[in-house]
Amino acid sequence: MVQGVDIAVVGGGPSGLAAAEVLAASGRAVTVYERMPSLGRKFLMAGRGGLNLTHSEPLPTFLGRYHPAGSLDGPISAFPPTALREWCDGLGQTTFVGSSGRVFPESFKASPLLRAWLARLDERGVAIRPRHRLTGIAGQDLTFETPDGPKTVRPAATLLALGGASWPRLGSDGAWVTLLEALGVTVSPLRPANAGFACPWSAPFRERHAGTPLKRVALTFAGRTVRGEAIVTQAGLEGGAVYALSRELREAVLATGEARLVIDLRPDLDAEALASRLSGGRKGDSLSARLRKAAGLSPVAIGLLREAAGAALPTEPTALARWIKAAPLTLTGTMGMDRAISTAGGVVLDSLDGNAMLKAQPGLFLAGEMLDWEAPTGGYLLQGAISGGRAAAEGLLRWLGPDQGFRQKPTMPTASAGQDAPSPS
Repeated sequence: MVQGVDIAVVGGGPSGLAAAEVLAASGRAVTVYERMPSLGRKFLMAGRGGLNLTHSEPLPTFLGRYHPAGSLDGPISAFPPTALREWCDGLGQTTFVGSSGRVFPESFKASPLLRAWLARLDERGVAIRPRHRLTGIAGQDLTFETPDGPKTVRPAATLLALGGASWPRLGSDGAWVTLLEALGVTVSPLRPANAGFACPWSAPFRERHAGTPLKRVALTFAGRTVRGEAIVTQAGLEGGAVYALSRELREAVLATGEARLVIDLRPDLDAEALASRLSGGRKGDSLSARLRKAAGLSPVAIGLLREAAGAALPTEPTALARWIKAAPLTLTGTMGMDRAISTAGGVVLDSLDGNAMLKAQPGLFLAGEMLDWEAPTGGYLLQGAISGGRAAAEGLLRWLGPDQGFRQKPTMPTASAGQDAPSPS
């Protein structure tokens, strides 16, 4: 038996929830289907280190963080960072701007915001169907694998917000690629984004320094320099500064098998000043002592410098300063999708019309990370997901029009929302 529903949103992450909120506010009857037992699992994971919601930089600069250029200009301009902060305030979650310009909730946590968000959806009558894995799309019909067996529904319109393939244990495993390709949809291969890179460390360096941060460094690749932090891992290098260059590094590794990253271990000093300091060390100091005392390098930075040299470092101050200012590392691969923060690739943007609907599949709308756009960390990912979900919902409403499907009162509660969607702790 095929069950008729008004609007189906498939995917209970930020994009799907943002879409459901807009759709329910318009008076539509909305059902959210989620494969996991609860909603927003990756959202909660993002909040473990302090939920970075968006960024306070000027909008033109903000929009320039997205690739391909212009890919999210429309959705973000319609719901920019200022609107996202006001939306958080409306949920009782006041935000603030950190010293880096990043925007966080005052609680620094994702769970209070998610609880308030789900409560609003419940008040607006949004039905939640967890443990529903999408397994088939045939015309308007959606088939799900559920705890009670297969189930098919026929919505008046469907919005897919199924995520990419990063952190698959949290719900986004990329299984939707096969379903959409069977419909003739072009999907660029999914690849890790905002991910670490492999570097062939020596065993002593790996054993001593894996898990140690490299603080206040500058990384340069392909003419771009990023200041920040990186972290030495068992297999290579990751961290915010690495993620900021991850697209360029990934493409180089895919094209040639490696990428040569240059690290400035003392970006606050020029080479001349550094050489002068190295010249003034105490007589009899070892090279490690000079690097620690005169150059101010940490043990992990000294170890990385030796790794980069691959042989004995020069002792002459000017030559040694040059190495400190430009230590080269050869990266030989990307880390796996299971540790990537986000995903590159996805449904090519040309497959969608101006309403975010698939041109080849009327009534099927897409939003979020399953589309072929990417952005660095720093608030851009969540802003893109939420703005994109809202924009796709607006497009769906325009396409559906005021007289198609059926409606409900926007404040009508549903028991299923409270029963099926346990609140995050």
